[in-house]
Amino acid sequence: MNKQTGLLMLMAAVCLSACGPREDDMQRKEIQLITVAPGHFHAALVQKSMYPQVDSVVHVYAPEGTELKSHLALIDQYNTRQEMPTRWKEVVYTGADFLETMLKERKGNVVVLAGNNRDKIDYITQSIDAGLNVLADKPMAINPEGFSKLVDAFAKAEERGVLLYDIMTERYEINTMLQKELSQVRGFFGELEKGTPDNPAITKESVHHFFKEVSGKPLVRPAWFYDTRQQGEGLVDVTTHLVDLVQWESFPDEIIDYGQDIELVSARRWPTVVTPAQFERSTGQPEIPAFLAESVDEAGNLAAYANGEINYTLKGVHAKVSVIWNFEAPQGTGDTHYSIMRGKYANLIIKQGAAEQYKPVLYVESTGERDATAFEATLAQAVEQLGADYKGLSFEQLAPGRYRISVDPSLVTTHEEHFAQVAEKYLGFLQSGTMPEWEVPNMIAKYYLTTKALTEAETVTAP
Repeated sequence: MNKQTGLLMLMAAVCLSACGPREDDMQRKEIQLITVAPGHFHAALVQKSMYPQVDSVVHVYAPEGTELKSHLALIDQYNTRQEMPTRWKEVVYTGADFLETMLKERKGNVVVLAGNNRDKIDYITQSIDAGLNVLADKPMAINPEGFSKLVDAFAKAEERGVLLYDIMTERYEINTMLQKELSQVRGFFGELEKGTPDNPAITKESVHHFFKEVSGKPLVRPAWFYDTRQQGEGLVDVTTHLVDLVQWESFPDEIIDYGQDIELVSARRWPTVVTPAQFERSTGQPEIPAFLAESVDEAGNLAAYANGEINYTLKGVHAKVSVIWNFEAPQGTGDTHYSIMRGKYANLIIKQGAAEQYKPVLYVESTGERDATAFEATLAQAVEQLGADYKGLSFEQLAPGRYRISVDPSLVTTHEEHFAQVAEKYLGFLQSGTMPEWEVPNMIAKYYLTTKALTEAETVTAP
């Protein structure tokens, strides 16, 4: 039996044995979602769009509280919006035994996880053990123990013919896509430089904020979001995206063996200081809870180790990723991203600062290895080559040897829209019964690096 046949049989078995008889069984969709403990708004963003192969009935298993209420409020917001409203029906179970009940009832075949990262790995392993597919928000592992469990979970998923996948939204940002594409046009970009620790070939930096708006409304963070034992430190959280992009862009479609291809050079971490007033504004809680007491200083401020930097080599190429969390972005701004890939002939740079109106923009700079006329000619050829797949792809010169890349606005999607793109990719994997052979080993590789970096950083940072 091949994987595709096995998966289809599994889906049919789940529906017949777990869904129970109902009058519209013949209309029941091929894929049914189960949401478990949606403590992060990313769980709701998976449902910001409808999918033709996904049943509109979603079973939710979670403890009662503000996290569940916030999740259901977002789903209701999507269902009641005027433009392209969704049609989700949430069937909710809130008993203390919510996980056990989910595993027993098996009301679907795809578990969606976005919430407390300390608990997430156990939800993953138990769902896989039960023969359920899992679509999980990052990070899937936040410490070495979690990494070991994750490796076992991938092995069990292979045995059971189910698919475990994490939500890598940044692969769908158009400037990142073009940075990757242009780096693969060797006649224009040349070979990727090897770099050095002081001047990496690839650098990715990300700035995020604790207080922000989601779908037009202020985001309420759960108090545990500030507990790195539950949320995970910055080194193992947002850096998951950055490490993923380094792999995905630099060595596309290649399997990465974490035991041979990755070498950690250095890692460091530092805290973001959050005042009691900021904590209350972010969480709605008037006091910092006792479980965070050891992270509170004499002035009553909370120190959250949300920031970190990793220097490493990937297949001999030096890379650096770093993440910074501030409390709130200045008015009119938001999360930002900086990225550079250095090739023999060209540097590909993404900036998202004030000059770009805080929207990502891709720039191309000549390294000086070619004269100006030849460089622009190869850039024009690369743009023409990629233009068939990217509507409106063009470039304009800003200064000698420096250019800005642009595409048709229809190709520019938001961070929230990227969740539907990831979900659609995953649904395609489910329907085919398999993923590209590099996806699983490369997921394992990135969590190996982030958790190893955390261990390294903790040894060099005083408590």
